[in-house]
Amino acid sequence: MTTAVAQARKFFRRHGGILRAGEAIAAGIHPRTLYSMRDTGEVQSLSRGVYRLANMPPLADPDLSVVAMRAPRAVVCLVSALAFHGLTTQVPHEIHIAIDRSARPPAITQPPVRVYRFTGAAFSSGVDEQQIDHVSVRIYNAEKTLADCFKFRNRIGLDVVLEALRAYRGRRKRDFEKILEYARVCRVERMMRPYLEASV
Repeated sequence: MTTAVAQARKFFRRHGGILRAGEAIAAGIHPRTLYSMRDTGEVQSLSRGVYRLANMPPLADPDLSVVAMRAPRAVVCLVSALAFHGLTTQVPHEIHIAIDRSARPPAITQPPVRVYRFTGAAFSSGVDEQQIDHVSVRIYNAEKTLADCFKFRNRIGLDVVLEALRAYRGRRKRDFEKILEYARVCRVERMMRPYLEASV
């Protein structure tokens, strides 16, 4: 078992210390080894089926990395994306994720998630891939996030959207034309334009 644990430990380290159970088993780590490591505290369970070496440095954003591992095709959106981009003072109690309208929603209970269904270009446009805690996280860029938030303003609150626009306006690098492009994709250009013109 000691050799098996040592090999498992090496494999975890090669992947930033965090693995899905399926990845570990596919790599040849026996479930018994994995559960033994969990029971002795050598790995900790971050979410169902996601494990991490316990002696690794603290994660920068465990919720985003866990959700990305559990739902790799989902995209972090709305208030969670605003928080990532530093455009809100809101502290999200759930991770907001977008999925394609035809996709099955992920069964994630920890951390809590709120799922939004996007269609076509509204889902595929403006997606960046960020490396967070050695995990590739799909997240909408700041400009797409602002357009999305305006589209969902009745669900997240217009005050949150206006706060985000003010924060964006204070940046040195800003691109209001890019926001308008995404506003067209989200079909909110006509409603959003006056707010953007007031921000310029």
